[in-house]
Amino acid sequence: MKNKVIVITGASGTGKTTISRYLEDKYRIPHVITHTTRAPRTGEKNGVDYYFETKESFDKNHFLEQVEYSGNKYGSSVEGLEQAWQKSPLVSIVVDSKGAIAYQKRYPEQTIILFMKADLETVTDRLKKRGDEFERLKQRIASEENRRDFEIPKELYGNYYEIINKDIKNTKDSVDGIVQKIE
Repeated sequence: MKNKVIVITGASGTGKTTISRYLEDKYRIPHVITHTTRAPRTGEKNGVDYYFETKESFDKNHFLEQVEYSGNKYGSSVEGLEQAWQKSPLVSIVVDSKGAIAYQKRYPEQTIILFMKADLETVTDRLKKRGDEFERLKQRIASEENRRDFEIPKELYGNYYEIINKDIKNTKDSVDGIVQKIE
C-alpha cells in the first residue's frame, strides 16, 4: 500500500478525536501527533495527545498547516507525518478544514478526508462534558474558525466522506465502510 493519510476534519465537538482513537483501536491506524501551544487538558500527555509547545518552540517546527484558535496555535509538521508513516502506511490526523485543504493540496493522491458533522446542541453538550471552561466554550463555538468548520469548504467538494455523528454506532459503521474501501 502506498502511504495514505485519513484526514479527519469538522467543527469542535463533532467527534474527530473519538474517530481517530477508534481507527487506532480497531484497525491499528496510528495518528499523526500534532503540535499546540494550549495547556494540556486533564489526562492528556505530551507526545501522545499533542506535542505541547511554548510559543517559541512551536515556531521552530516545519508545518504542513497551522492555525490559531482562541489565542492558541495548532499545527501538524512534516516530521510528525513521516514518523507516523514509518509505523504504518495508513495513518490518521485530526485537523481543521484549512488543514484538510493543505493536506489535499500537498498529497492529493494520498489523502482521504472524513468530514465530521453534528448539530450545535450536540456539539455544545460534548464540549461541556470534556471539561472546557464555560467562557472558553462560548468563545470557541462563536469563533470564526469554528463556524467555518461546520461546513465543508468548496476546495474539498467531491473529495470527502461526510459523516453525521449523532449516534456513535452508526458513525463507526460509516467509518468501517470507508476503511474497507482503502487500498
